[in-house]
Amino acid sequence: KKLSDRQKARRMVLQALYQWQLAGAPVTDIQAEFRGYYQGKIDWAYFNEVFPAIPPRVTELDAALTPLLDREMSALDPVELSVLRFGMYELLHRIDVPYKVVINECVELAKVFGATDGHKYINGILDRAARTIRTLEV
Repeated sequence: KKLSDRQKARRMVLQALYQWQLAGAPVTDIQAEFRGYYQGKIDWAYFNEVFPAIPPRVTELDAALTPLLDREMSALDPVELSVLRFGMYELLHRIDVPYKVVINECVELAKVFGATDGHKYINGILDRAARTIRTLEV
Protein backbone atom coordinates (compact mmCIF):
# COMPACT_ATOMS: atom_id res chain seq x y z
CA LYS A 1 0.00 0.00 0.00
CA LYS A 2 1.41 3.37 -0.99
CA LEU A 3 1.65 5.79 1.91
CA SER A 4 0.65 9.44 1.65
CA ASP A 5 3.20 12.13 2.50
CA ARG A 6 1.33 12.70 5.79
CA GLN A 7 1.39 8.97 6.63
CA LYS A 8 5.15 8.89 6.03
CA ALA A 9 5.49 11.88 8.36
CA ARG A 10 3.36 10.12 11.00
CA ARG A 11 5.66 7.09 10.87
CA MET A 12 8.61 9.39 11.33
CA VAL A 13 6.94 11.16 14.28
CA LEU A 14 6.37 7.79 15.95
CA GLN A 15 9.94 6.66 15.33
CA ALA A 16 11.31 10.00 16.57
CA LEU A 17 9.14 9.82 19.73
CA TYR A 18 10.32 6.27 20.36
CA GLN A 19 13.95 7.36 19.95
CA TRP A 20 13.41 10.36 22.24
CA GLN A 21 11.72 8.17 24.84
CA LEU A 22 14.46 5.51 24.90
CA ALA A 23 17.61 7.53 24.21
CA GLY A 24 16.62 10.83 25.75
CA ALA A 25 18.41 12.73 23.00
CA PRO A 26 17.48 16.39 22.48
CA VAL A 27 14.49 16.89 20.18
CA THR A 28 16.48 19.18 17.88
CA ASP A 29 19.18 16.51 17.43
CA ILE A 30 16.59 13.87 16.55
CA GLN A 31 14.89 16.25 14.10
CA ALA A 32 18.21 16.98 12.39
CA GLU A 33 19.03 13.28 12.20
CA PHE A 34 15.68 12.50 10.58
CA ARG A 35 16.07 15.39 8.12
CA GLY A 36 19.43 14.01 7.06
CA TYR A 37 18.35 10.37 6.88
CA TYR A 38 14.90 10.46 5.27
CA GLN A 39 14.57 11.56 1.68
CA GLY A 40 11.68 11.79 -0.75
CA LYS A 41 8.21 13.24 -0.48
CA ILE A 42 7.29 13.59 3.17
CA ASP A 43 5.03 16.10 4.91
CA TRP A 44 7.96 17.85 6.61
CA ALA A 45 5.79 20.72 7.83
CA TYR A 46 3.66 18.24 9.78
CA PHE A 47 6.69 16.39 11.17
CA ASN A 48 8.41 19.62 12.20
CA GLU A 49 5.27 20.89 13.91
CA VAL A 50 4.07 17.73 15.66
CA PHE A 51 7.21 15.90 16.81
CA PRO A 52 8.78 18.78 18.79
CA ALA A 53 5.40 19.67 20.31
CA ILE A 54 4.91 16.29 22.03
CA PRO A 55 7.93 15.87 24.40
CA PRO A 56 7.27 19.11 26.34
CA ARG A 57 3.65 17.98 26.82
CA VAL A 58 4.36 14.42 28.01
CA THR A 59 3.21 15.16 31.57
CA GLU A 60 -0.11 16.55 30.28
CA LEU A 61 -0.56 13.67 27.81
CA ASP A 62 0.26 11.01 30.40
CA ALA A 63 -2.17 12.60 32.88
CA ALA A 64 -4.92 12.42 30.22
CA LEU A 65 -4.04 8.80 29.40
CA THR A 66 -3.64 7.40 32.91
CA PRO A 67 -7.36 7.17 33.85
CA LEU A 68 -8.02 5.25 30.61
CA LEU A 69 -5.36 2.59 31.17
CA ASP A 70 -5.88 -0.80 32.78
CA ARG A 71 -2.24 -1.01 33.90
CA GLU A 72 0.60 1.19 35.09
CA MET A 73 2.11 3.39 32.41
CA SER A 74 5.49 1.79 33.15
CA ALA A 75 4.03 -1.58 32.10
CA LEU A 76 3.18 -0.37 28.60
CA ASP A 77 5.26 -1.44 25.64
CA PRO A 78 7.45 1.55 24.60
CA VAL A 79 6.02 1.57 21.07
CA GLU A 80 2.45 1.53 22.36
CA LEU A 81 3.24 4.31 24.82
CA SER A 82 4.64 6.43 21.97
CA VAL A 83 1.55 5.72 19.83
CA LEU A 84 -0.80 6.60 22.70
CA ARG A 85 1.02 9.86 23.43
CA PHE A 86 0.96 10.72 19.73
CA GLY A 87 -2.78 9.96 19.48
CA MET A 88 -3.61 11.86 22.65
CA TYR A 89 -1.64 14.85 21.41
CA GLU A 90 -3.61 14.90 18.18
CA LEU A 91 -6.96 14.48 19.95
CA LEU A 92 -6.16 17.38 22.29
CA HIS A 93 -4.17 19.75 20.10
CA ARG A 94 -4.86 18.97 16.44
CA ILE A 95 -8.60 19.50 16.16
CA ASP A 96 -8.09 19.97 12.41
CA VAL A 97 -7.59 16.18 12.26
CA PRO A 98 -10.90 14.28 12.65
CA TYR A 99 -10.90 11.92 15.64
CA LYS A 100 -11.60 8.91 13.40
CA VAL A 101 -8.46 9.71 11.38
CA VAL A 102 -6.41 10.03 14.59
CA ILE A 103 -7.60 6.64 15.84
CA ASN A 104 -7.23 4.91 12.47
CA GLU A 105 -3.73 6.25 11.86
CA CYS A 106 -2.59 5.26 15.36
CA VAL A 107 -4.06 1.77 14.96
CA GLU A 108 -2.19 1.41 11.65
CA LEU A 109 1.07 2.57 13.28
CA ALA A 110 0.57 0.05 16.08
CA LYS A 111 -0.03 -2.73 13.54
CA VAL A 112 3.24 -1.91 11.77
CA PHE A 113 5.50 -1.14 14.75
CA GLY A 114 3.80 -2.55 17.85
CA ALA A 115 3.21 -5.92 19.44
CA THR A 116 0.85 -8.47 17.86
CA ASP A 117 -2.45 -7.31 19.38
CA GLY A 118 -1.26 -3.87 20.54
CA HIS A 119 -3.42 -2.15 17.93
CA LYS A 120 -6.57 -3.40 19.67
CA TYR A 121 -5.46 -1.84 22.95
CA ILE A 122 -4.57 1.44 21.19
CA ASN A 123 -7.98 1.47 19.50
CA GLY A 124 -9.84 0.99 22.78
CA ILE A 125 -7.90 3.65 24.70
CA LEU A 126 -8.06 6.31 21.98
CA ASP A 127 -11.73 5.61 21.28
CA ARG A 128 -12.55 6.21 24.97
CA ALA A 129 -10.39 9.33 24.96
CA ALA A 130 -12.16 10.70 21.88
CA ARG A 131 -15.56 10.29 23.57
CA THR A 132 -14.53 12.71 26.32
CA ILE A 133 -12.16 15.03 24.41
CA ARG A 134 -14.10 15.36 21.15
CA THR A 135 -17.62 15.08 22.56
CA LEU A 136 -19.29 17.20 19.87
CA GLU A 137 -17.49 15.43 17.05
CA VAL A 138 -18.25 11.93 18.36
